[in-house]
Amino acid sequence: RTVINDASNMSEIGEIDEGLYSRQLYVVGHEAMRRMGAASVLIAGLRGLGVEIAKNVILCGVKSVTVQDEGQTVWADLSSQFFLKEQNLGQNRATCSLQQLSALNPHVLVSAHTGPLSEDLLLQFQVVVLTDSSLDDQKRFGEFCHSHGIKFIVADTKGLCGQLFCDFGEEFTVLDRDGEMPMSAMIQSITKENPGVVFCVDEQKHGFSDGTKVVFSEVQGMTELNSVGPVEIKAHGPYSFSIGDTSAFSEYERGGVVTEVKQPFVVKFKPLSDALLDLELLKMNDYGKVSRHHTLHLAFQALHNFVKKEQRLPHADALLDTVRELNAVAQLEQLDEAAVRNLSYTAQGDLAPMNAVIGGFAAHEIVKACSGKFTPLQQWLYFDALECLPEEEHQLTDGTRYDGQIAVFGSAFQEKLERQKYFLVGAGAIGCELLKNFALIGLGAGEEGQITVTDMDFIERSNLNRQFLFRSQDIGKPKSEIAAKAAREMNPQMQITAHQNRLDPDSEGVYDYNFFMGLDGAAAALDNVEARVYLDGLCVKHQKALLEGGTLGSKGHTLVVVPHLTESYGQDKSSSKNAFPLCTLKNFPHRIEHTLQWARDQFEGLFKQTPENVNLFLSDAGFVERTLAHGDAEALEVLGGVWSSLTDLNGGGQRPTSWEDCVSWARCKWETLYNNDICQLLHCFPPDQVTSTGLPFWSGSKRCPHPLTFDPNNVSTPIWSMWWQQLLCMVKSTGSRGKRDSTREILKNIRVPSFTPKSSVKIHLTDKEMQEDKEKQSGDAAKLEELKAKLASPSLKVSAKQMYPIDFEKDDDTNFHMDYVVAASNLRAENYDIPAADRHQSKGIAGRIIPAIATTTAAVAGLMCLELYKLVQGHKKISSYRTAYVNLAVQYFVMSQPSRPLQFKVSYGSAAVLQPFLLTVSYCVGFRDRIYEAVSHLPNLNKQVYEVIICCIAKKTKTKKIATHDVTFKVKI
Repeated sequence: RTVINDASNMSEIGEIDEGLYSRQLYVVGHEAMRRMGAASVLIAGLRGLGVEIAKNVILCGVKSVTVQDEGQTVWADLSSQFFLKEQNLGQNRATCSLQQLSALNPHVLVSAHTGPLSEDLLLQFQVVVLTDSSLDDQKRFGEFCHSHGIKFIVADTKGLCGQLFCDFGEEFTVLDRDGEMPMSAMIQSITKENPGVVFCVDEQKHGFSDGTKVVFSEVQGMTELNSVGPVEIKAHGPYSFSIGDTSAFSEYERGGVVTEVKQPFVVKFKPLSDALLDLELLKMNDYGKVSRHHTLHLAFQALHNFVKKEQRLPHADALLDTVRELNAVAQLEQLDEAAVRNLSYTAQGDLAPMNAVIGGFAAHEIVKACSGKFTPLQQWLYFDALECLPEEEHQLTDGTRYDGQIAVFGSAFQEKLERQKYFLVGAGAIGCELLKNFALIGLGAGEEGQITVTDMDFIERSNLNRQFLFRSQDIGKPKSEIAAKAAREMNPQMQITAHQNRLDPDSEGVYDYNFFMGLDGAAAALDNVEARVYLDGLCVKHQKALLEGGTLGSKGHTLVVVPHLTESYGQDKSSSKNAFPLCTLKNFPHRIEHTLQWARDQFEGLFKQTPENVNLFLSDAGFVERTLAHGDAEALEVLGGVWSSLTDLNGGGQRPTSWEDCVSWARCKWETLYNNDICQLLHCFPPDQVTSTGLPFWSGSKRCPHPLTFDPNNVSTPIWSMWWQQLLCMVKSTGSRGKRDSTREILKNIRVPSFTPKSSVKIHLTDKEMQEDKEKQSGDAAKLEELKAKLASPSLKVSAKQMYPIDFEKDDDTNFHMDYVVAASNLRAENYDIPAADRHQSKGIAGRIIPAIATTTAAVAGLMCLELYKLVQGHKKISSYRTAYVNLAVQYFVMSQPSRPLQFKVSYGSAAVLQPFLLTVSYCVGFRDRIYEAVSHLPNLNKQVYEVIICCIAKKTKTKKIATHDVTFKVKI
């Protein structure tokens, strides 16, 4: 056996490289990662599917992976085995791939085994995966693994059909069904009866279902509930549920949080020989193909039986006869004979997108087997994309790197693929997977072909866990350039150009009309909705097909947009970026998300917005007048912040001139935020305040706060102050830095001004009330005039220094940004008795990190490329295309037909009546001209008729600007 990655390079057991696994940890969690880090995996067969599974599992971070393969590299392998090259022909597949597999993750011990499988070999592993295997081997090794407690997985692809089987033993404990955060809700009231009914605040549905087990905390009055173990509930509605007998408990007073307690459960598996006979174990993924999936279960067995007997793949009639024989026992009501024939036609094929899909699914099952996280497949999954097949006959060729693909689609289609010109936006996780698939299938790899990829980001260490084209030596380099280089190494024939442009209105000079009209289509590998909407609009405007996909942890989706045939991605329907009401953040937080958003807002205001305003004031003579035009309230806040930042502490401002000033300012700011503001709030709304209806004011989602007392001996307080002061000095450019010891001494000598709450202060209860008061207020004209005069002083600018705004960066652990946010948030949480969050949890929320794992990414990219096959062939039937929604955590697969575009009927009477005709128009900002272009060839069309059509459309759609939809019009002239 050949081994790469010496054990001395491995992390110690229990130690997790959070910098590398950052995004994946938000999917599986620390405990599951530790269990994975102790697991050894054997992957047998290293053709396209085997290397796909190995790549995903190594990226995920198990302890060790051994790849086994006795075979030698042949031409057909190059169509899907991305770590093999032409110079590897005739050499062992596992040995040739070992170096590149090992480079994916230095924490994983990777080895190659070139001998046959044996029972002694299998005993060394917790998980065994068979690919490209015979049915006899599957049965024999499956029985052995089942009896020895080894998790056993079979994965296989034949052309456009794939198969997956799992057997995790007699009893397998699932520790977390779906990997979602436990649900929680705030309590409004609890009845004292049998059974007691819990009513939750109507701000958010509780989300619990019958049988959910929950625990209670922070309940006042009926405190017995706080010490009761997990209680099973019965849901009554979205805001209430019943629990056990509460009649003997104390009277409920106020407050309380109810939180779901996830319960482990045990699942049982049948060994493969028994599972073959149980069609109830088939997991459906496309409910329009139920009979096809049942038929494929028999067809794969028939294929194995025929090959064993004849040592070759069967013709269609022979395979169909064998399937019919098997069905004499299985007794399927309906055989999908067309699927059997198509399987026989394409079984010789080896397609990269199919391997990506099944490889992603299979690798996620390995994660489950190693970690106990998520619900495993029980037990069969069949997936096919037979709708990709061309309608016409095709010719075959031999001796090219695309043989595995030509065996399915033919030589003419391969040539068409190579002529394609595609635009890939994004070279991150999905972008890397797409480029891998593009290289393997030969997209744009001909003399007339071209792939253009753009991404303005640079490679970071946290990318390496899922953006598999990048290595540690690439950190700091442009993603698009390195990804393009890696794609060319996989397929030297690739015609690919890398850009570092952001796709937005500023880059329209590059990605203009001529650029888009030279394309065959585009692919979106983006991580935000706004960018997807923008690209979708460009594709609709220029009538180009779009492949779109995205992931969120174990969840993924794909969408294909075909001009005039399917609905486009559409406008951004997401809510405001700041989903939390301002009043909640400012005065009434009740979740850690609120305190983290508050801390982020503090960071942005102190360290970015105010310094930027100061610099604008110093460089732009019209800054003050423009600010005054925004209204008195905003002008007071902005200009007051500018003046304060330019005036030192002796002059009444906040500009520090020394390290001592930084410490003093931060200490006083601490007192304002965590003591004075809370005292003012409690002065306005005392703890015993009641509403007009007689109910306690501080109840439900309103947590009654308490002020904090600054304690220099408390470890967290001076540490937090130090981080804040370090940041402040960087922004204010005092040129000084301090140490914790000196900070402690300075703190002891600071005199903090006393504070007395004011009865004149009004605290708003809702955002609407805040906005109404803001509109009513005319502002303090005298104070504004005073500020203007101070800012107009020539001496102010003479002594002023430029400030250095700080952009929040969550992934740099040396910049104090996350340290500040975590400390500021947890102190705020302490004010309101909200449970604190650790650094990892806080980083995910405050940094708005999108959870990601390599398995889902690979599967989604594979699904996108299956749709690409259809686009390149020019399929005209909407039934050929698929929109996909998957959740690999709970085996949720939904493949459905895309929606059609919106349709409007526009009629106009004329002396010369023509037959009604269909007019398909893409709406965009300039849709009037595009409609005219579309109808200009029609007879009897004059300016008046054209304007009638425009008016009818505008009236029907209530607008003259529709951004992104293809719309079909029936026009009668």
